[in-house]
Amino acid sequence: MAYLWSVTPAENTSDVPRGSARHDVPEPMRNDVRLLGRLLGQVLQDAGGEELLHDVERLRELAIRSHDDPGSQAFTEAEDLVAGFDLDRAEQVARAFTCYFHLANLAEEYHRVRVLHERESSLAPHELAPDDSLPAAYRQLSQEIGEDAARERLQGLEFRPVFTAHPTEARRRAVARAIRRIAELVAERDTLHPGGTSLVENERRLLAEIDTLWRTSPLRAAKPTVIDEVNTVLSIVDATLADVLPLVYRRLDDWLLDGDAGTTAPKVAPFARLGTWIGGDRDGNPNVTAEITRAAAVLASEHALDGLTTSARRTADGLTLDAGGTPPSADLTALWQRQRALTDTITQRVAAEAPNEPHRRALLVVVERLQATRRRDADLAYSGPEELEAELRVVQESLVAAGARRAAYGDLQHLLWQLQTFGFHLTELEIRQHSQVHASALADIEAKGVDGDLDPQTVEVLDTFRALGAVQARFGVAAARRYIVSFTQSSEHLAAVYRLAALAFGGAEHAPVIDAIPLFETFADLEASVDILEEAVQHPRVQERLAQNGRQVEVMLGYSDSSKDVGPVSATLALDTAQRKIAEWAARHDIVLTLFHGRGGSLGRGGGPANRAVLAQPPGSVDGRFKLTEQGEVIFARYGDPDIATRHIEQVAAATLLADAPSVASRNDKAAAKFADLAHRLNVASRERFHGLVRSEGFPAWFAEVTPLEELGLLPIGSRPARRGLSVSSLDDLRAIPWVFSWSQARINLAGWFGLGTALEAVGDVEELRTAYAEWPLFSTMIDNVEMSLAKTDERIAERYLALGHREDLSQMILEEMALTRKWVLATTDSTAVLSRRRILGRAVMLRSPYVDALSLLQLRALRALRTGEGTDQAEAGQSEDVRRLLLLTVNGIAAGLQNTG
Repeated sequence: MAYLWSVTPAENTSDVPRGSARHDVPEPMRNDVRLLGRLLGQVLQDAGGEELLHDVERLRELAIRSHDDPGSQAFTEAEDLVAGFDLDRAEQVARAFTCYFHLANLAEEYHRVRVLHERESSLAPHELAPDDSLPAAYRQLSQEIGEDAARERLQGLEFRPVFTAHPTEARRRAVARAIRRIAELVAERDTLHPGGTSLVENERRLLAEIDTLWRTSPLRAAKPTVIDEVNTVLSIVDATLADVLPLVYRRLDDWLLDGDAGTTAPKVAPFARLGTWIGGDRDGNPNVTAEITRAAAVLASEHALDGLTTSARRTADGLTLDAGGTPPSADLTALWQRQRALTDTITQRVAAEAPNEPHRRALLVVVERLQATRRRDADLAYSGPEELEAELRVVQESLVAAGARRAAYGDLQHLLWQLQTFGFHLTELEIRQHSQVHASALADIEAKGVDGDLDPQTVEVLDTFRALGAVQARFGVAAARRYIVSFTQSSEHLAAVYRLAALAFGGAEHAPVIDAIPLFETFADLEASVDILEEAVQHPRVQERLAQNGRQVEVMLGYSDSSKDVGPVSATLALDTAQRKIAEWAARHDIVLTLFHGRGGSLGRGGGPANRAVLAQPPGSVDGRFKLTEQGEVIFARYGDPDIATRHIEQVAAATLLADAPSVASRNDKAAAKFADLAHRLNVASRERFHGLVRSEGFPAWFAEVTPLEELGLLPIGSRPARRGLSVSSLDDLRAIPWVFSWSQARINLAGWFGLGTALEAVGDVEELRTAYAEWPLFSTMIDNVEMSLAKTDERIAERYLALGHREDLSQMILEEMALTRKWVLATTDSTAVLSRRRILGRAVMLRSPYVDALSLLQLRALRALRTGEGTDQAEAGQSEDVRRLLLLTVNGIAAGLQNTG
């Protein structure tokens, strides 16, 4: 028998596309997967004996044969095999396939890092693609607009990722940690020498960690709390971003300064700022309270101060420069005297620890003051990050004056970049609430008075504003000032924020600084956005903020609800039109606009490569500033590994810098004009087709029947409820995440493509479509994203899910549209097979698909049992909880295999 999960061909398989993908695996990655598969096989054999290994291998071989040769009986044989498992065996097999996906994913991720290292060792930064490298982007921009203008744009560059707690990360933190430990051991093998005991010891540790992964329950015992979610994201910042962001600045600065790098003041201002909704987003999440908001801000600040303390101590340890060769400046001597006045006890100890080392001495006191700031020791604490920066500048300037330029712009500059990026708050906490909640609170206060017997929800609304004020008072305005209003449908919805803040504080003059940000989510809201903004900027509080902040306005665009409202094609076009109109409105009013993109990880929620999306935006809508939500599995995928995080940040920043280059802006503008009629035809046809499905009588209940929608609500992957309150008799209140997640689990991915096939066929002109694909970035990005979504669908499996609902009309509509979309996407891209032009992505999907098929069959068995009782024997009668557990286990595995959830 071949080793479990081997990437060598299974016996009796045909030489078909998956076989080609298998042979296309790079040798280092092949070796990693083969090793991990062999070790997993050993773990399974130890845990369940030859019988378990045989069952897993048999299902694996049938899945591969079924995928490679659809005309064979292998698919039916696989279904029969799965039906014959008892529940314990079915669960073990599901866990085995899930473990495989975790191991395959980490091997692939590490190979990406390996390739990045090889590429960077052979190419200079400016030799990479302009949207792949900040130096290359800057060089292209300089050639187009001149060095001075390019430098000015670089100084104004902003990248703002905002972490959200939307529940799309199906893995437990314990599982994620185990995966990370295995990944580190795989990476270690590249540095070990053959022979001896080093590789043997590495393999022993790998086996132990894979055994731990297998024995760790994939399912959480309970839903994570909001504070758990806060800690999850803070761990990512601690592990990677705290050092990655200064590294990104350093890499660009090294290129800009060339031979002077590290010996002169940096040319680049820090351009990344982190935001978070976790602990602030209470829209539909009753678990986010004012108390939680305060606690989240405190936790983030503690992490920020701990990180700064560690960096300051490391920097101090390296500044062992003797005063004889590196004399202190007068300002540094004055700083030391002020430090002595603050605390004679500490400065005496520091002076003894660092005799005749004035720069190190000053930084050691900085370390003490940072610790005092964390524990809120008023006598020693910094008043804010500005005071700390001023002291660090004194140390830096003293080193420069003494000729120690490398010390001045080495670790000390790294510390300054960290401080400028994270402050004392680490991530800006953004508040979000639904407009109707504000309306209800105002009505309640109007009826009872602000001191009356108010409804608990109204009290919580007022307490939220008080919590925001408390966070600002303790950590500064930069820690929390943005207040996002979900479903903004009138300017009154923004005015309500300022009215409630004034009521909470007994007058507007006592209220905290607030920027009320509209979130336009539905198709109608996007169309009305400019009219709403036109009225909103006339509000006195908005006018006041414009005067204070340099006329900056932020507008958020919702990708997920607009897609659920009118379908993915119309939503994409509506968002593009709205951005264009909002950018034109901002230009007319001399407003500095930041568009905040509520993009998800999945294609149905605006996912896909972020840098390509940036370069497809309408002219003027980016203007050097890009802000987007990052959520769930996307956070770990993009920021969990330092090398991948560095690449992602550089890619997005490079695209943001280039988005308004004359060549890019002109291309997008001309394409929008040239293909306006095509856009109209696509919009009308796709929306009609989408509404024909989702507005069919009984569709919401049928949707819940043919997908694991209800069961996903039981999966403890987030603190947020799956619905805002209504039953599945209405899709209006169903959150976009379970809408996307459910279709993804059923291998249909409807949220990412439905309606496009009809729209493309309505156009009918293949040459026109191919021209648009070549010249219109918005269209080509949409087509490529749909192509990836289609690659993860499976018609045979989809048919079986759809049959659970006994609505032949709806099932046929979906299957016909799937086939039509695939046909026209291939025609538009002039391809013979999905992803045939995208070798690496196609390889990844093709290699995983058969194994996902196996898990889908296990999930179908569980879902049939829960829906109809079909497929259960007498022994399983009454075991609905165990069947449901099996289903939830498969959800984890399928999510890991597809690598996107909601």
